[in-house]
Amino acid sequence: MPNDRLRDAILRNGLTPVTVAEKIGVDAKTVERWITQDRTPYPRHRHAIAAMVREDVPYLWPDAVTPEKASRIGQSELVQLYTRRSAVPYDLWRRLIERAEKRIDVLAYAGLFLVEQDRRLIETLRQKAVDGVTVTILLGDPSSEAIERKSIEEGSPGVMAAKIRQVQQYYNRLDDAPGVKVRYHDTTLYNSIYRFDDEMLVNMHVLGFPAPHAPVMHLRRLSGGDLFGTYADSFDRVLAASTTQPRGEMAA
Repeated sequence: MPNDRLRDAILRNGLTPVTVAEKIGVDAKTVERWITQDRTPYPRHRHAIAAMVREDVPYLWPDAVTPEKASRIGQSELVQLYTRRSAVPYDLWRRLIERAEKRIDVLAYAGLFLVEQDRRLIETLRQKAVDGVTVTILLGDPSSEAIERKSIEEGSPGVMAAKIRQVQQYYNRLDDAPGVKVRYHDTTLYNSIYRFDDEMLVNMHVLGFPAPHAPVMHLRRLSGGDLFGTYADSFDRVLAASTTQPRGEMAA
């Protein structure tokens, strides 16, 4: 059975089996067998090809990394665990935003703290988008039941929706920015996710505690690991179900 994922990734990046073979120092027929017969390359070749076509090793060769090994690698993806979000250094947020070259993803209910701790954030995101960075902001739908439930659980009915309305005023300034998407979700979040290329800050949600008092994981993606990918997939699921404006406003 052919490895269609590998074939597609090679072609999508403007490569051929011959050019791949030349780059990693193997015979072109060997690369053809990896594609047409789904042969599995040695680890060093898998990693070289994955980097070349900008895909993950487990995506190209799902059976090459055992769950046990993926779990071990995933543990190494954890750079730092902060006991609460308020303990994450401001310099880390700024560094991750400024160094992003491909994508900046935000999944939260409001994430108001981002614009409050950096008044230049909106203009920074605008410039990043101009430079070719894809910026995706997923905010909670202020009219949804999930938002009010979150406010009640934190002992402040109505507060979360108000925070979202407040942060909307900032992100509305990006309406004309190319490469920026601001969308809305009604998901019950178990984590807020802030992704900057291959690094990520995951703010866990703890029942009854506001987000600043909940733990944060700093993750850095490693080929073959599954921890970073788990949260990246979660972001994509929420994005797929999101809307361009709050559902309440759509109904109106």
